[in-house]
Amino acid sequence: MDRNRPVATNGRALSPLEAVMSEHDPVLVEELVSLLAPEPGQTAVDCTFGGGGHARRVAELIGPEGTLIGIDRDPAAQERFNRFAAEAPCRTLFVSSDFAAGLRALQGEGIRPDMVYVDLGMSSMQVDAYERGFSYSYDAPLDMRMDTRQDFTAADLVNEWPESRIAQVLRRFGEERHAGGIAREIVSRRPLASTGELVAAIKAGVPASARFGGGHPAKRSFQAIRIAVNGELEALNEALPLAWSQLKPGGRFAAISFHSLEDRPVKQFLAAKARGCVCPPELPVCVCGHEPEAELLTRRAVSPGAEETERNPRSRSAHLRAARKIAAGQPAGEKS
Repeated sequence: MDRNRPVATNGRALSPLEAVMSEHDPVLVEELVSLLAPEPGQTAVDCTFGGGGHARRVAELIGPEGTLIGIDRDPAAQERFNRFAAEAPCRTLFVSSDFAAGLRALQGEGIRPDMVYVDLGMSSMQVDAYERGFSYSYDAPLDMRMDTRQDFTAADLVNEWPESRIAQVLRRFGEERHAGGIAREIVSRRPLASTGELVAAIKAGVPASARFGGGHPAKRSFQAIRIAVNGELEALNEALPLAWSQLKPGGRFAAISFHSLEDRPVKQFLAAKARGCVCPPELPVCVCGHEPEAELLTRRAVSPGAEETERNPRSRSAHLRAARKIAAGQPAGEKS
């Protein structure tokens, strides 16, 4: 055995592909693969390639006749994808954009995948790259861009937006109860140049009695500002119907989310697709003729088990939902 080659937890040497991606610990990977049920020769679209952990498992199952398409807006993901593609046991393609724009591009090419999946939020590698400004634990420039080619940054938001709009962002995207006080402190301390200065403003805007318990006082505000800077929820709402329309009949869609703002639109979208009759309840018989387009594969969101959350505490808030696209006139539960 090569002493310089990484090893898995059971002591065996990692495959070249595993070694390439060993730096990333994907969340709910086995649960995701079980729901997607990849088969040899199929086409998969990974809408948020990130560190490639989910892609590695899917690539192993679709094999040399299969195709894995990765989408990611982060320019750093392109290099990771190139390393992945050099060892991947399947055909590969990368689209450098957010997942909504990437899905539109694939639609223009007439690509009909067998599965589409998305891992929402930011990757652990983005959090740990302190210079990107995503974390409240490091003092860094106020950036928070997932795509570093984008002009608009967190510094632009906190230093240029009016107080009322900042408060609105904190309430809507962070569900922050003290949004008004935090926004006032941010505006009073302008210009803010670093995450450390932003954290100080947030702490000052939160009542002393609320600064203890419930996690770091800046957690919700940083989430809100990041979502606003990157237009994350707008991209998600645009991507959901795009992904669904491109799936082949019998194809599967899955999404991993990390907070209710991401999970709610996924849940509502899939529930609507799985709904049959939409007639008013007072009608004695169905006259709408509406048929379900989806079979829900997860009646409730799937969460990580104790072993995974102990190994990877960041996975604790993850929720996985999935559905299968039903062919026209095909009963739910019947295989295409």
